[in-house]
Amino acid sequence: MSLPQLLKSIPHKFKPEEEALLEKAFLFTQAAHAGQKRMSGEDYIVHPLEAVVILGQIFPDATSLAALFLHDVPENTGISIEAIAKEFGPEIAGLVDGVTKLGQVRLRNSTEPQYIETLRKMFIATSKDVRVMLIKLADRLHNIRTLQYLGEDKQKKIATETLEVYAPIAGRLGINAWKDELEDSAFAVVDTEAYSGTKKLLEAELAKKELGIKALQKELSHILKTEGVKFLNISGRTKRVYSLYKKLKKYDSDMEKINDILAVRITTKSTTDCYASLGAIHQHFQPLQGRMKDYIATPKPNGYQSLHTTVFDREGGVFEIQIRTDLMHEEAERGVAAHWFYTQSGKISTQMNTRLNWVNELKNWQEEDQSAEEFMENLKVDFFRDRIFVLTPKGDAKDLPLGATVIDFAFSVHTDLGYYMMGAKVNGKMSKITQTLEHGDVVEILKSKQPVKVSRDWLASAHTGNARSRIKQYLKEQDKGLIARIGKLTNFFQKK
Repeated sequence: MSLPQLLKSIPHKFKPEEEALLEKAFLFTQAAHAGQKRMSGEDYIVHPLEAVVILGQIFPDATSLAALFLHDVPENTGISIEAIAKEFGPEIAGLVDGVTKLGQVRLRNSTEPQYIETLRKMFIATSKDVRVMLIKLADRLHNIRTLQYLGEDKQKKIATETLEVYAPIAGRLGINAWKDELEDSAFAVVDTEAYSGTKKLLEAELAKKELGIKALQKELSHILKTEGVKFLNISGRTKRVYSLYKKLKKYDSDMEKINDILAVRITTKSTTDCYASLGAIHQHFQPLQGRMKDYIATPKPNGYQSLHTTVFDREGGVFEIQIRTDLMHEEAERGVAAHWFYTQSGKISTQMNTRLNWVNELKNWQEEDQSAEEFMENLKVDFFRDRIFVLTPKGDAKDLPLGATVIDFAFSVHTDLGYYMMGAKVNGKMSKITQTLEHGDVVEILKSKQPVKVSRDWLASAHTGNARSRIKQYLKEQDKGLIARIGKLTNFFQKK
């Protein structure tokens, strides 16, 4: 692929100076990797070219694409970061250096100090500039697509770290298109037998429901037109293999409990049309109680917005229907990349900051003095678990892991609020501080005038790294005070 072909494949009109930058980065990279081959036998330059196309599809930022061209130069050639900075400036060199550091992440022993330290650096780098992670994810996605050229052990290693580190990152950044491909491709290598078995179950279910989904699409189109509801498109959506595998584990392999294997997706031009579509659908199809989810009013922590409802069709089959605007759909595929822009003052947009709050919170607690075991425990809870949004009485949303309690919520609002918490109300009703919260709950913390006594029992009900860290800090200081008091009494009695 030539550079002109590459630019044509990216749906974006670059300015002349941006094209010049990309051409300069391309030629520099081509010269740096001259004579180098990939395991596939192709010239090495093919990899950065393909990775740039991947990133350009969702994030056509010339600076990031130039850095992606150069991302392997320091590690695979004799050219230093300093030389790149001299040629391309500190911003691009900083991005390349960040990606180089992320490349050091390797899944060995999860408690190995070097691995833990690299993970710490990875999250700090992401919180400073999310472009580093976007570049790394595009690089990883192309590597996954060409995994077959590597040895079996190397394939397993790369696929495992993809499934355990990079796919969850893509999910947290809201880039569902990348997350889905990374998960399925890696899963096929990590557990071939489970992948094949799940895929067969999926194909069998699709064969049974394919006619039903087509009939439902046709009927929905007729209903919306009759009701005068405007829509852009009605399409089918099939659940991914790895996503189905996780659902089957959750429901003891009972396919009857999974209602979203096949879904119908309706796209509209406006939010008003989304709600109008939902109303029209519920007039004609019986909804399954408890399955209506409004992610437009309360988006998922990664920014995902859509209306979800599950209905019975005319034959008694159960189908999920997703309704969103075309912009919401684009954002569901591109995630944080769809919102990336700087103002003239160089500040990140408010919407971007909201999406990246979780990274900043992770950065705060990971910089604390934690053992490797504590860090990995907190990482698995605060990062690799599904998320929920819980609201304050004023409507401010707090991003928490699934399974979080009132205790976690209180410490997420403010440390002092946790230390002064004497009770809580959830959705207007009195609640225990150990109550597990659900997505969309409104929580009011009842505050004491004096600090309350934090007991060790709180640790058992705290699930976030932040809450656990604050509780442990309190108990540690409390123990120190007690020990100091005992010491003073001992000295007093010895003097007597």
